[in-house]
Amino acid sequence: MKDSTALYPGTFDPITNGHVDLVRRISRIFNRIVVAVAAGFHKSTLLSLEQRFTLVRESLLGMQGVEVVTFEGLLVEEFTKQKVDVVIRGLRAVSDFEYELMIALMNRKLNPHFETVFMMPSEQYIYLHSSLVKEIYKLGGEITCLVPEPVVKRLREWNI
Repeated sequence: MKDSTALYPGTFDPITNGHVDLVRRISRIFNRIVVAVAAGFHKSTLLSLEQRFTLVRESLLGMQGVEVVTFEGLLVEEFTKQKVDVVIRGLRAVSDFEYELMIALMNRKLNPHFETVFMMPSEQYIYLHSSLVKEIYKLGGEITCLVPEPVVKRLREWNI
């Protein structure tokens, strides 16, 4: 699959070490990866789309074959726009699978060429979720072991 392109979408609010690990692992399989930061209208985000884009770009800096974009609207439309072969989704637990399976099937219904590849996180990140990181951060907890360095630096800089 090395001559294939993968799309890795998410709200990345904020990007975590688990996300970065998944991108590293995806890059061993696909030669081009488009990390697509979603506007996330269905979620209440801590960070703006521009801030999330900046954090993802800075956190993935130097990774070969990785580009970062933002998108609004349907994932199936971004799939077509970016001319990718598959969409990558991370699965931490069975509950993730049930939700992601429904989304994957709906996207395939909208576009029969839409393919989803599910990847499990490395063991040390199985518990890691952006929502937990936000909660810990908002309550004054230490997140340096949970997120890339640019996230900690920028959150302090932006006074969030």
